[in-house]
Amino acid sequence: MWAVVRDNRVKTRHVIFLCMFLAAAVLAGEGKAPRNVTFFSTSDSHYRCGTNTQNNEWDHETIEQMNQLPGQSWPEALGGDRIEPARGVVVLGDCIDDGDKTQDGVCVTELQYKAFAADFGLDGTDGALRFPVFETWGNHDGPPAGKGKCGFSFQEQLKKRNEVRKSKQMIQNLSYNGLHYSWDWGDVHFLQLGIYPADKQREGVRYSAQWHDPQNALTFMKEDLAKNVGASGRPVVLMAHCGFDTNWWVVEDWKDAYDAAKPYNVILYVYGHTGTGLRDWAPEGEAKKWTCINDGQTTAGFFVIQIIGDRLRAAYRTRANAKLTKRPDGTMAREWGGLWDWKYTLNKKLAQ
Repeated sequence: MWAVVRDNRVKTRHVIFLCMFLAAAVLAGEGKAPRNVTFFSTSDSHYRCGTNTQNNEWDHETIEQMNQLPGQSWPEALGGDRIEPARGVVVLGDCIDDGDKTQDGVCVTELQYKAFAADFGLDGTDGALRFPVFETWGNHDGPPAGKGKCGFSFQEQLKKRNEVRKSKQMIQNLSYNGLHYSWDWGDVHFLQLGIYPADKQREGVRYSAQWHDPQNALTFMKEDLAKNVGASGRPVVLMAHCGFDTNWWVVEDWKDAYDAAKPYNVILYVYGHTGTGLRDWAPEGEAKKWTCINDGQTTAGFFVIQIIGDRLRAAYRTRANAKLTKRPDGTMAREWGGLWDWKYTLNKKLAQ
């Protein structure tokens, strides 16, 4: 009889320990928020000044659509559920149209930059945009500080804004030259890598080596990924102005960038410069392709991107049936009924 009692006591203790273990596991799971990151991406806003500023008006309308979109629905092809508020907006270069220009004694570059800053702001409270913004530079934004002619440098302003971002803890890592940076939203790691992720322009590229110097972006990427991602397997999002579809950098650079990030879980490469659309890319002979989003011009729209659980979904929010025509003076006129639509939908399960 006592043997039976002792056996039952042992079984009871085992059950209690099992319940305690399961309870602890549940509590641990509850303490870790599930992955759910929504952000907007755009590029090539090309702010202007003078008589040809319709570009700026279109940019502003796009920003207002960004502000209004959370709470509206994803396209039916992507589930039709509610769009979450954006963690922020990434702007992938060519923020202004003339990166080093003086006209009639006035620094046009500075006026264009002020128009950009008034619309996009910095932290979601100081401009028309209601979300934090994370920009980089492109081929229109001008040369490094001190190497221009008009006395105003977009890159110098970017460095100052990055210092503010760092002080506000909007970003975690900033390159020694103040141009490249990274941050985390949840467990997803984001890197903003300038005009393209290389260290310097290769010989034979026909574009201005001064304006388009990548300024050690590749080295920053390597060091940042090793330090801040390591062997964790966390999702990584890479961003730059140029993608793998332009001769502004060369295929050898593309492969160098791919090889540097190959050990990591790169789930997305987002870029501007050439157009709008979706593609998968890898160097010849590589089995694992990167999902790429070419996010188009701010005048036309922006991508809504969500990384949720083990899925990536995205869609392009764009003006419906907008038509552009060129006036006799060379400026552009627009016909648009004020409606927005969806294009380029993406719904993809992430590899583990």
